[in-house]
Amino acid sequence: MLPGSFQMPAAVILVVGGLCSCFAGYRIFRFVLAFFGFVFGALFVSSAMGSDQTLWMVGASLLGGLIGALILFAAYFVGVALIGAGIGAGLAMLLWAAVNREPGILPVIILAVIGAIGALWVQRHVIIVATAFAGAQTAIVGAAELMSSRATTARPVFHVYPFDPLPSTRWDLVAFVVLAAVGLVVQLRTSSGKKK
Repeated sequence: MLPGSFQMPAAVILVVGGLCSCFAGYRIFRFVLAFFGFVFGALFVSSAMGSDQTLWMVGASLLGGLIGALILFAAYFVGVALIGAGIGAGLAMLLWAAVNREPGILPVIILAVIGAIGALWVQRHVIIVATAFAGAQTAIVGAAELMSSRATTARPVFHVYPFDPLPSTRWDLVAFVVLAAVGLVVQLRTSSGKKK
C-alpha cells in the first residue's frame, strides 16, 4: 500500500522490472532476485503502516525494500530452491482449491520440499521459466495500473500486489500468456550454452 500519488511511478517500476525479468531473467538473476526482494520488502512494510503518514510510509517502504533486496540478493545460492519451494507450495494451493478446500500444513511442506529438490535438479530451466512468468505477470499488472490511472483520478491509497491474480479480463490473461511465452523463448535462445 502506497500513497495514491505514487501510483504512476510504482506502476512504471513494475513494468520495467517485470520486462527485464521476463526477457533477461536468467542472465541477470541476482538483480531479478534483488528487484523482487525490494518489491516484497516494500509491500510488507508499507502494508503495516497507515496511509496518512506519507513521509514515514515512503521511508519505511524504502528501508523494507532495501532489506528485502539484500536478503534475496544474498540468498542467490538458495534462490532456486526458494523458487522451487514456492512453486511446490503454489501447486498445493491450486490442487486443494480445485476441490474448494485449503491444504493443511503437511501437504504444503511436502510439496514445497519436493519442489525445492526438483528445482535444484533443473536449475537453469527453473530460473528461466520462473523469471519469464513472474516478470510477465508483474509487467502486466503494472501496465494495467498505468492504463487505469489514465482513465481515473488518482486514488488516495495505491495497493500493489504483483502476484495476486491478474485483473479479471480475458485480454489481461491473453497478454500475460503471450508475454510470458515470448520471454521464455527469448531467454531459452539467449541463454543456450551459458549454463551456471
